[in-house]
Amino acid sequence: MSTPNLTSPAPAAAPSFPLAILAELTHRCPLQCPYCSNPLALEAASAELDTATWVKAIEEVADLGALQIHFSGGEPTSRKDLEVLVTKASEVGLYSNLITAGVLVGENRLSQLADAGLEHVQLSFQDSEAAGCDRIGGLKGSFERKLEFAKSVNALDLPLTANMVVHCQNLANLETMLELAVKLSARRVEIAHVQYYGWAYVNRAALMPTREQLQRATEIVEEARERLKGILVIDYVVPDYYAQRPKSCMGGWGQQFLNISPAGRVLPCHAAESITSLTFDRFPDKSLREIWETSEAFLAYRGTDWMPELCRTCERREIDWGGCRCQAFAITGSAGNVDPACALSPDHEMLQALAETDSQAESDDFLYRTRRTGQELQNTSDKPLVTAP
Repeated sequence: MSTPNLTSPAPAAAPSFPLAILAELTHRCPLQCPYCSNPLALEAASAELDTATWVKAIEEVADLGALQIHFSGGEPTSRKDLEVLVTKASEVGLYSNLITAGVLVGENRLSQLADAGLEHVQLSFQDSEAAGCDRIGGLKGSFERKLEFAKSVNALDLPLTANMVVHCQNLANLETMLELAVKLSARRVEIAHVQYYGWAYVNRAALMPTREQLQRATEIVEEARERLKGILVIDYVVPDYYAQRPKSCMGGWGQQFLNISPAGRVLPCHAAESITSLTFDRFPDKSLREIWETSEAFLAYRGTDWMPELCRTCERREIDWGGCRCQAFAITGSAGNVDPACALSPDHEMLQALAETDSQAESDDFLYRTRRTGQELQNTSDKPLVTAP
């Protein structure tokens, strides 16, 4: 299996600036979603960057030329200083988006965030009805709180995106999810099939749809796009396990995006910590500009020089940028291998067989996202959840 030379990374030139930053303020969250994109090893509150350090990061992001900042977590509203950070983002000209479960914020605090300069809200739903939403998220009463939160967003005339993560246990409600998005006056809805990294990877058997479920979901989305044109924008993200071509993950590794973890590790994507063969620089130990331009982890898979021959000679090499490195690592054990989602990958059949097996498992039980469960899972193996059927 090929691996990049991390001591002398390929000298791919850094793009002039990242378009967006994902500020993962915390891993604290009242929900326990079994497909959470956070790593299994959740950071404790005591490890989080303090307010002054986040303010400095926001200033440096703006100096780099970024256009957007997405406040995320965990649940970002767990941070009492969120208003300070939103204010700073507004002062330096960053478009700010709050990615939230909507269960901790009342109308008063949301109004304060809007006054501070918040410009957009992305609200997650685990299902279109209370029983499923509360069970999947692991929090009783969450669905009703989300509905109230959405009303507050609309009352403040903030643009609202509804994020619906779909899988085999809620796809039967896809049509009512779309109806809910319209009812909530969302301007956009993201129908996002689970992507199988971290928590979702260990819950594959409880989440993986069948090929028939995926096909039906795609038909529903395509019909809704026509019917709701001019009313609701529908983004649709399919699971890689059934794909024939890899997606352009984050617009290419280290090309358009950087992520700062709660403890300050700077990543090319939110799942990058799953690649345990890489070491990520920490802010403020190094400046964001230095990390963006010279970090070995960012350089490792930036551009095309790192690619295996199959990818480097492909006409799509600067379209999909080799696909997802985290997925290549999770499935094959090497982040430098061809993304198994690609039909040309020698591991493609293994990936599809994995999907078929998991989708027939008929398991409804989740391993919920908790610090204790994450620690137990981390302790069971010294490998990054590599599977070889």
